[in-house]
Amino acid sequence: MSDIKTVLADAEDLLKQAAAGERASELRETAMTRLKVAWEKAADAQVVVIEQGKKAARATDDYVHEHPWESIGIAAGIGMVIGLLINRK
Repeated sequence: MSDIKTVLADAEDLLKQAAAGERASELRETAMTRLKVAWEKAADAQVVVIEQGKKAARATDDYVHEHPWESIGIAAGIGMVIGLLINRK
C-alpha cells in the first residue's frame, strides 16, 4: 500500500512540474483527476485489507480459544516443518 502511495505521490509531483502549454495543461488536469481517483481507490483498498485482516485475526483468536490443544499441535507441526526446511539449507 505504501509503495502505491509513493508512486502516486511521485506521479503527482511530476505532473505539477510538467512543461506549460495549452495541451500540456489539459493533459495535466486529466492526469490529476485520474490520480485523485487512484488515491481514493487506494484508500478504499487499504480499508478493505485492514477489515479483512481484523476478521482473520478474530477468527484465529476464536479458534485458538475454542480448540487450544489442536492449536498447540498445529503450531508445533508448523514449527517442525520450518525447522526442517531451515536445516536442509
